[in-house]
Amino acid sequence: MKVIIIGGVAAGTKTAAKLKRENPNAEIVIYTKSADISYAGCGLPYYIGGSIESREELIVNSPEKFMGLTGTTVHTKSEVTAVDPESKTVTVNGETVGYDRLVIAVGAQPVIPPVKGTELPGVFCVRTPEDAIDIRSYAEENNCKKAVVVGGGFIGLEVAENLKAKGISVTVIDMASQLLPGLFDSDTADYIRRHLQAKGVRVLTKTALESISGTDSVQGVQTASGFIPADLVILSVGIRPATKFLENSGLNMEKGCIVTDEFQATNLPDIYAVGDCALVKNRITGGSQWSAMGSTANITGRALALTLGGEQTEYKGCLGTGVVKISDELSAARTGLTEEKAKAEGFDAVSVLCVSDDKAHYYPDSSFFITKLIAERSSHRLLGMQVLGKGAVDKMADIAVVGISMGCKADDFVTMDFAYAPPFSTAIHPFAAACSILLNKISGRFDTFTPAEYADGAAKSYKLIDAHPAPTLPGAEWFDLTKAAEASAKYSKDENLLLVCARGKRGYLTQNKLKALGFTNTRVLEGGATFNVIKRSVPNGGKLSAEEIKRVKGLGCLQDKRFGDVFNVRIITRNGKITAEENKAITEAAELYGSGEVAMTTRLTIEIQGVRYENIDPLIAFLAEHGLETGGTGSKVRPVVSCKGTTCQYGLIDTFGLSEKIHERFYKGYHDVILPHKFKIAVGGCPNNCVKPDLNDLGIIGQRVPMFDFSKCRGCKKCQVETACPIKVATLENGMLKVDSDACNGCGRCKSKCPFGVTEEYTNGYRIYIGGRWGKKIANGKPLSKLFTSEAEVLDTVEKAILFFRDEGITGERFADTVNRLGFEYVEDKLLNSDIDKSAVLEKKVKGGATC
Repeated sequence: MKVIIIGGVAAGTKTAAKLKRENPNAEIVIYTKSADISYAGCGLPYYIGGSIESREELIVNSPEKFMGLTGTTVHTKSEVTAVDPESKTVTVNGETVGYDRLVIAVGAQPVIPPVKGTELPGVFCVRTPEDAIDIRSYAEENNCKKAVVVGGGFIGLEVAENLKAKGISVTVIDMASQLLPGLFDSDTADYIRRHLQAKGVRVLTKTALESISGTDSVQGVQTASGFIPADLVILSVGIRPATKFLENSGLNMEKGCIVTDEFQATNLPDIYAVGDCALVKNRITGGSQWSAMGSTANITGRALALTLGGEQTEYKGCLGTGVVKISDELSAARTGLTEEKAKAEGFDAVSVLCVSDDKAHYYPDSSFFITKLIAERSSHRLLGMQVLGKGAVDKMADIAVVGISMGCKADDFVTMDFAYAPPFSTAIHPFAAACSILLNKISGRFDTFTPAEYADGAAKSYKLIDAHPAPTLPGAEWFDLTKAAEASAKYSKDENLLLVCARGKRGYLTQNKLKALGFTNTRVLEGGATFNVIKRSVPNGGKLSAEEIKRVKGLGCLQDKRFGDVFNVRIITRNGKITAEENKAITEAAELYGSGEVAMTTRLTIEIQGVRYENIDPLIAFLAEHGLETGGTGSKVRPVVSCKGTTCQYGLIDTFGLSEKIHERFYKGYHDVILPHKFKIAVGGCPNNCVKPDLNDLGIIGQRVPMFDFSKCRGCKKCQVETACPIKVATLENGMLKVDSDACNGCGRCKSKCPFGVTEEYTNGYRIYIGGRWGKKIANGKPLSKLFTSEAEVLDTVEKAILFFRDEGITGERFADTVNRLGFEYVEDKLLNSDIDKSAVLEKKVKGGATC
């Protein structure tokens, strides 16, 4: 038996390897267009980010190694251009080759949007190892700072996460109304969007790509929502089966996918298809489904090999199972039908969303799962699941896969004997707990609003009741569960009450108490405040609590002292720099949510004036959609400020370039790092000190330090160096030039002033001042003794100063106080001569002392 396999990545090589093991005497030949076979396509985003270090790690098998291991013949760079089912031949590189059985495993190819600019340098797809290698090389060699990822599917989000990990600012755009369309429901997808934006990834849905701009290389993308600057663009809008060469072969195809039966057989005799080029069956609905996943390719490839070897092996269908790492704090997995798809397929579907511990809550590094289950209401049969969390979401998904595949009901899981120990799970497994909550909802024990219903306004007529253990939700009345009868006396028994706690459990307990007291119209918000964006309102009486005012201050919202519920919201800029598109967004935001006025702060951030309390959350969400964030308060690294040394005639350094690096590495990179107090950084282009760098916790001043060659001094009666020195430390003494080097401030104004070359040579660099402050107490920073000659040295020293302050500072003291307490010489020695254990310092628990 001679079997020809067209395609040598996942499905093709899996079929060949298994078939050769089953039938060692079979002649198996692989033809593939690529120079590689059996590469890890799913690992490409992680090569881009550097988690996978070398190209060799992406290649599972070389052609030579695969042939040696399996006995299969492999022809790389061999393109099959035609299939003749009647003569049972294929045309490969212009030659005709016969077969007994033919396996088509040609996979898929990326979709290139039909827009201008896709051919520009800096624009890439992600499909082959060469794509990933080229992306990483291009990003590093061109020092890319801004990337746009077109497409919010699995691969797009994985690439976005890995680019962000490399310090690149990332915007994800998708023309769909949500991320991961068709894979996750809109509510879980929106949680992912909010998480990404909180991590600094800009997400724009309902945003179609119109064109890609640039001349010699990419400069940005144009969308219906405006222009987005970028020096790297990743096209991840989708893939299509690579089957165009088969259009006249007689194969039955739908939208380019080859139609197969449960044994991967096509409509033509002795021709089979597996992998991304073939349709399979959906295990729940029985309908056709395109499952372009590496897992499906390998599973169907193995099943087909058994069938070709004489052991008929049915592939019973896919569930669309998938898992994706969103960030270090969040992963997402799914299987089965979404709620939307289940209803579209005619099921009377019911869903529940719950938040539960992922392991014993007291165990270190415990977190939570957000689990959404979809089931058939009448039979309780499980139809689908989506789960989000920091922990083992794949384990949760795999439990659902087994259950759905076996036709299990939610009831079946409740008493299953799942593994338990505190480091791994909870005593009642979180999957079983989710099934119990679903059954409570179906039975009527648990009356709820789903997150989607709440977002659509279903709870408008309900009074918001805070069911937390202590008052937590602004604008809500707190219900003391320990005094239920007393707390319930203020409401009528038929009043509409929305019960909101952290996750939903305490809301359920409150609902039980209220039902027992005769209340008839209570609802619990599924997922509670952990999952949902709670629509806030000013409490009765119009007075916000001190705790709430402090909370919103941490978001960059400073209360207008004239009003109880009006705030000025601080928007972070890159040292005062914003794009024209960002400026338009700020203007629109000020008109929609504020008074229409915009103000600049002394540290070059922007404040939208007159924002009412209930508009804070919508404003922040609007700004996030346009790549803008609020903040700039708290015991953290504050937004950096600098002069315009790039344009000032006296500027000695690229202040904008340096301040943007500091902004990315320390304001954004250290955004979640608590310090003993606020930490302000300023960059001055020269010793003119326009932004007073030495009055900041850390200041950087550009320097041009003269290397005087006094041997060249001719004793001119009128010395040009003396005349040029603005601080008069260069003087003539006994007819010769003298300079007080300790008093020289390195302004460089004397450069080339001497016609005989006394001031021709200079050292360009940076002076770092530490321990300055301005405010109720004033302190002038002192310069470190070292003249820094590179940005890298400066940035590393800034980081050491921040880490030192976190490690040895005391809550409530500014860095100036720390320097004074410990002594300048001690601090200088630590910064210039000692190593600081970054990991250990960041793991410390530090309490901040800033009040603004």
